[in-house]
This record gives sequence, C-alpha cells and structure tokens, in this order.
Amino acid sequence: MKTFTTVFLLLATCIVSCTGDKQVFDASGTFETDETIISSEASGTIKQFDVVEGQVLKPGQFVGYVDSMQLHLKKKQLEAQIRAVLSRRPNIPTQLASFREQLKAAEREQTRVSNMVLAEAATPKQLDDINAQVSVLKKQMEAQSSTLGLSSNSIGQEILPIQVQVEQLKDQLEKCRIVNPVKGTVLTKYTELYEVITPGKPLYQVADLSSLTLRSYVTGDQFSNLKLNQKVKVSVDNGPGKYKQYEGLVYWISNKAEFTPKTIQTKDERANLVYAVKIRVNNDGLLKIGMYGEVNF
Repeated sequence: MKTFTTVFLLLATCIVSCTGDKQVFDASGTFETDETIISSEASGTIKQFDVVEGQVLKPGQFVGYVDSMQLHLKKKQLEAQIRAVLSRRPNIPTQLASFREQLKAAEREQTRVSNMVLAEAATPKQLDDINAQVSVLKKQMEAQSSTLGLSSNSIGQEILPIQVQVEQLKDQLEKCRIVNPVKGTVLTKYTELYEVITPGKPLYQVADLSSLTLRSYVTGDQFSNLKLNQKVKVSVDNGPGKYKQYEGLVYWISNKAEFTPKTIQTKDERANLVYAVKIRVNNDGLLKIGMYGEVNF
C-alpha cells in the first residue's frame, strides 16, 4: 500500500510538472513584413551592382548603374544641335548699332539747323528736311528691331522641342542609376552584374526588419475584448521547451470574419469564423519572416 501511494504521488507530480511547462496562449500566427521589389527603370547592361543578400540599405543609397553611353552620346548630339540653331540668332544690339549712329548724327544736325533757323542763317525747308530724315531713321530702326526680334523669337521656338528631348534624356540617364528608395534589408537578389535588363525587371527585394508583424487570428469571444494600440505578450521558440517573450502592439484589427485558416490554431478550436489581427513587434535580430509566434492578450 505504501509503495502504491509513493508511485501515485510521483505520477501526480510528473503530471503537474508537465502541465506547468506547457505554454498556454490565446492565439498564434506567423511573422511577416512589407516587402518591396526594386525593379529596373532602364534597359541595358548592368555595369555596377553592389547588392548582397542580407545587406542593410539606406534610402537614397547608390547601388549600381546600367550602361548609358548611347543615351549620353544622344544628349551631346542634341546639345550640339541647339548650339547650331542658336548661332543663327541675330545679335540685335550689334545690328542696330549703325542705325543708332546715323540717328545721333541726324539729331545733331537737326539741332544745328534749328539754331541756324533761329539765327536766320538757314531756311525753314532745311529744318523740315532734317526733321523728316530723323523721323525716317527712327521708323527704319523700329522696323529693323521688330524684324530682328521676330527672327530671334522664331529661333527660340525652334529649339524648344530639342530642349524637351534633352530633358527626356536627362531623365533616362538618371534612371540608369540604381538607387535604393527605402530603408531595409536585402532579402533576395534577382539579377547579377553584366546581365542585360529591361525596364520592369526585378533587381532585388528589400524589407525593413527592424520590426515585424505577427498576423494572428482570434475568435469572436476574443474579438470583443481587443482594441487598437493594446499591448500584448508575444512568445517565440527559444530552444527545446523554452520561449522568449516580446512586447507587441495591436495596430490593426479586421472588421470582417473569415473561416479559420488551416495553419492557424486558436484557443477555441471549435470556432469556424475568426478575425485577423496584426501585431507589431520590435525585432532584436532573432525574429525571422515566417517564424511562428504565440500571443497572450
């Protein structure tokens, strides 16, 4: 009888011990993050590509470029064409200089004759003649100035389409530079140096791993007790029978119920409809995309 009692106590202790080690959780899910695929905006051969899987990239970081020699030569050709067209533009001040000198001389003569008429040393007809000469020179100068102005404006309009083409080439040349747009870690590299690419071809995939999202599912009973910005405890495996805890923040709760995903377990396994919940967890480097996590609300 004493032996039976001892065995019973040992079994009870073992059962209690095993039950105490078991992790109890309200819901579980997998970690995910927003992944961005960076694609090419230009076509040609990759001449430089400094991207390695696992590398942390900053926004605006230069990581490579696509061969742009033909675009550069085309741009130089158009710029030379602009200079050739502008060389035909008239130099208005220079071409009007002779008219100005003639007008100054005529106006001096006009003043001299006017003084002579007052002194009765010249006739009124002489004054009328010099006045007419000054008037004609002014009209000729205005006409020449108008003609030269129209010619200059016409040439200016002629180079506008070429300037637009130059701006287009500048944009294409800028797109030949591969610049990382977002902060994150390179998850996958899709292309290699010296490959010929086209616009839209994926180059690499990047994601910000400083914080991950645990997508979990809760039952209707749990749903009524959840709220946005609620802090929860998230546990992940940390060796055989061990768990590491993180603090999580509920930042999104679905307002539509859906059928329980096959890969997700909830506290109430009999429930057919569940609600998706997203929990943000700061990553200390141990959390991985696709890792399972368990939540206690």
